[in-house]
Amino acid sequence: MITYITDCFDGNARARLSTRIGALFGQSPTVVAADGPDPESFAALTLLDCLQSLELLGEEGHPTITLLNIAPRDGVWPNGVPFCFFWHGKHLIASTFNARVLSLVRRELGIDHVHVTDIREAVTAAGFNADDIEKIATTQFRSLWYLPLLAKWVTDGRRIPATETAVPEAIADAPLVSVIDNFGNCKFDQRLDLVAGTTLPVAKRNDDGSTTIVDVTVYPHLTAVPRNAPGLIPGSSGTGFTELVVRGGSAAEAFGLQPGDALLERAVEKVA
Repeated sequence: MITYITDCFDGNARARLSTRIGALFGQSPTVVAADGPDPESFAALTLLDCLQSLELLGEEGHPTITLLNIAPRDGVWPNGVPFCFFWHGKHLIASTFNARVLSLVRRELGIDHVHVTDIREAVTAAGFNADDIEKIATTQFRSLWYLPLLAKWVTDGRRIPATETAVPEAIADAPLVSVIDNFGNCKFDQRLDLVAGTTLPVAKRNDDGSTTIVDVTVYPHLTAVPRNAPGLIPGSSGTGFTELVVRGGSAAEAFGLQPGDALLERAVEKVA
């Protein structure tokens, strides 16, 4: 089972990724689009959820491979952040070395060190000729030409030049909307440990750009939320990470939210 979470997800990119990975592994991946205004936050929660979905199988299960590519060209690295790999039990993850992307597996699963690779060193060690080394090391589409190779080499037990490196601790901001699901439920990137029956002020963005504060009640689960009313509940992601919902409607539409929004600052202050 191969899952590929990436911000390169157009039809052309999916076709090339699926074909190359199929040639290397004998099976094509499930390509998950890290889209929206904050792909790093989406990828962080999705990676955590993928790894936690491997729990409570009732049997040993099969090993899985998760690839993750979120590599903004921020000028810090010559050609984008490097790639790394690590294991969660018998499950392999090969990813860009991105603090925000790895922040939730660091916090929730204790994965605080990974093996960081240098593309040129790794491809040289694999025996590629000079022209091919240059192509793979300098390409814009490293998630196609290099990341699948890295995953295959690690899976095959080949020795890969890599440096064990601590995962930087991401700055803890106010709870972010990481994912908006198909129902319009807004999944946050942490659990607020709220008490059912209390209320928290949540900022609602109006069409004219103004903001209205709405006192939203905390409920123990979704079915306790009155129909067509908003509620804060323990959600299905992470370890019961908080979700803002409107039962029978879309919380994202009702509150004008999108991924990357941090509109619970007042709620955090009230909890503190």
